[in-house]
Amino acid sequence: MTARRERMSSVDTAWLRMDTPTNLMMIVGVLMFSSPVNFARLKRTLEFRLLHYRRFRQRVVQDASGTWWEIDPNFDIDSHVLRVSLPGNGGKSELEAYVAGQISQSLDHGKPLWQFQLVENYHGGAAIVARFHHCIADGIALVGVMHSLTDTDHDAPEEGGAAPWVDDEDEAADKDDFWQRIIAPLGDTLAKAIRISGKAGVTSLHLLANPERVFDYARFAAAIAGELAVLATMPEDSPTRFKGKTGVAKRVAWSEPMPLAEIKVIGKVLDCSVNDILLSCVCGALRQYLVDKGDEVDGVEVRAFVPVNLRAPGDEHDLGNRFGLVALVLPVGIEHPFMRLYEVRRRMLELKGSYQAVAALGILGVVGMCPQAVQQQVLSILSDKGTAVMTNVHGPQRPMYLAGARLSQQMVWVPQSGNVGIGVSILSYNNGVQFGLMTDKKFVPDPHTIVSRFAPEFEKLVLTLLLDPPGQEDAAPAAAAAKKRRPRRKQAAA
Repeated sequence: MTARRERMSSVDTAWLRMDTPTNLMMIVGVLMFSSPVNFARLKRTLEFRLLHYRRFRQRVVQDASGTWWEIDPNFDIDSHVLRVSLPGNGGKSELEAYVAGQISQSLDHGKPLWQFQLVENYHGGAAIVARFHHCIADGIALVGVMHSLTDTDHDAPEEGGAAPWVDDEDEAADKDDFWQRIIAPLGDTLAKAIRISGKAGVTSLHLLANPERVFDYARFAAAIAGELAVLATMPEDSPTRFKGKTGVAKRVAWSEPMPLAEIKVIGKVLDCSVNDILLSCVCGALRQYLVDKGDEVDGVEVRAFVPVNLRAPGDEHDLGNRFGLVALVLPVGIEHPFMRLYEVRRRMLELKGSYQAVAALGILGVVGMCPQAVQQQVLSILSDKGTAVMTNVHGPQRPMYLAGARLSQQMVWVPQSGNVGIGVSILSYNNGVQFGLMTDKKFVPDPHTIVSRFAPEFEKLVLTLLLDPPGQEDAAPAAAAAKKRRPRRKQAAA
């Protein structure tokens, strides 16, 4: 029988306590539909599918003994599923303004920390604004939860299939013991922090796929120590209008979908991943915005913190936070599309060979066990070294339906912490790719100006490819980096 009270992990506690008036720790999603959504059916779908996960029926309780998840005895779904209307014409600009306002509105901490708002007058159809506190789960898990609410047919049964989650306390404890043995050489504190956050580090270390192999624990521990030193001592990135002390007011904007097939073709021609191309387009859009404002761009670099999934395969639907962060420095100062693309590729290859994501998760686990003042000080130091948080979410590549209505577009943002004031979201769905931007109003009051540059940056890359194909001087840095990194990745799996 499931206990009515569960202790919150230290990593989830760290996210709970990370709320500030200027940056609330909420994951915010926007779902857009081409037809109206039946409110009663939506509520029934959520009751059948979302509430299978007990976390969405639990509130957070803090006392002298710690932080706990506890079943809310007064749970009422009507407090979590609301109907709202947009002002004016109910178009895209009105929805963007409404979402921006919701990002700055705290959830009720006396209730389970989530909310759905059905916007019934959006573009002749509807939209849903979904908000979840980050302590419930990371964006990877919550995107999986959201997709479990959807169907491939408009007339699918409301109850759907069984929720893919483990609710067996003994089985979870056995898994914890196993992973504790795996990561014990990291040292007691870091090992405990990672253990209670889940199966962190397994994916990057290939241990799950090769459990019979003997791992060089000493080398791994030394690598983690090195990554911790890198995170602690890395310099701040370039001072730009994107950085400063954040305010309460936020702004959001998102692009129209770009054809994913076209991006894949260009990537194949240039020997780059789709992700490399998308990140280079983000970099170019940020550069052009600075140029348009008359700012200096030569040599400018913008550091973005990128979440990395550290879940074992098959655990995508387990709630909680099981991800690390890597710090990607975007070469905003490079103007030429190919040179910028290959430099982004080179830097991504370097990060793929590091243990930085595991080290970052360890830091979160440790600070989650420290007094809140210590946590705030540590996270403030780290956040001051970057400008943005950037996520790339892979959605289903076919049309999906929620409560019988066809989902036409979707967007999701993870929160920024400390004084980080920009959130970039790249989301693929139904063979299209969309860019979304969340900004601090003090830094970028007009995020649509940046968003409008993403597609032209890709078109600029295509045009340059047609008129001036890349030569050896462009491709050599990426090829050399790839050759250098391959041996290290093989050793990590040994």
